[in-house]
Amino acid sequence: MNAVTWDQRERIIALLATASADPDVRAVVLTATGRGFCAGADLRGSPPADGTGAIPDHGPGTAGGTAGAAGAPGAARVPGDVARTIRLGAQRLIAAVLDCEKPVIAAVNGTAAGIGAHLAFACDLVLAAESARFVEVFVRRGLVPDGGGAYLLPRLIGTQRAKELMFLGDAVGAGEARSLGLVNRVVPDEELAKTARAWAERLAQGPTRAIALTKQLVNASLDTDRATAFAAEAAAQEINMATRDANEGVASFVERRTPRYEGR
Repeated sequence: MNAVTWDQRERIIALLATASADPDVRAVVLTATGRGFCAGADLRGSPPADGTGAIPDHGPGTAGGTAGAAGAPGAARVPGDVARTIRLGAQRLIAAVLDCEKPVIAAVNGTAAGIGAHLAFACDLVLAAESARFVEVFVRRGLVPDGGGAYLLPRLIGTQRAKELMFLGDAVGAGEARSLGLVNRVVPDEELAKTARAWAERLAQGPTRAIALTKQLVNASLDTDRATAFAAEAAAQEINMATRDANEGVASFVERRTPRYEGR
């Protein structure tokens, strides 16, 4: 069910960083194989004892996003271990998606639970197969939502709906997720990969730097006042007008032709 292991998390973070830095990468699709998108954090593996993965895991199975933080009952724990684990683990993963300078599409097949759900919600666009379902599983384990859940959900669906999902922990099907505003589009399972590729190809043909700046503005919009948002918008447009794609967009309009964007 693609539970997130320590090394898998680090690989995804590294790939997203590479995508941001590589001008030849124009869009990212985050998807999975098998029966589920991501069942949460894998509590069975142990991260390296080098300070980057915090404390090792002891209990079997998966939970929301607190990999390494739960541990075995009675296990020795120093105050600060749990918070450090979350900061360096689940929160870094979600931040890597939010901060990626390329548009990120989630193509959700099957179950997305806990940190798996938040991984999808952090993406810029969310496609869901008809079999997809989303579960705020934390309350079932007696845990507080982590991996940015209490930040992401209210911004997507409002506080009352977010509390309902997080307090009750009920599974939400793809259709309901779309009606709530968690998903952009629901497609038959067999069309998920094809649709995700079509969306990615369309994004990859667009003005990549303009999209990146737009993403930054939108992500920051709910955390800033109007004056700050307007200043950021003006600064973003100033930066964008120095790109080749902005010049191409204006030239193509004047010349009445289709623009040919290069992502630079």
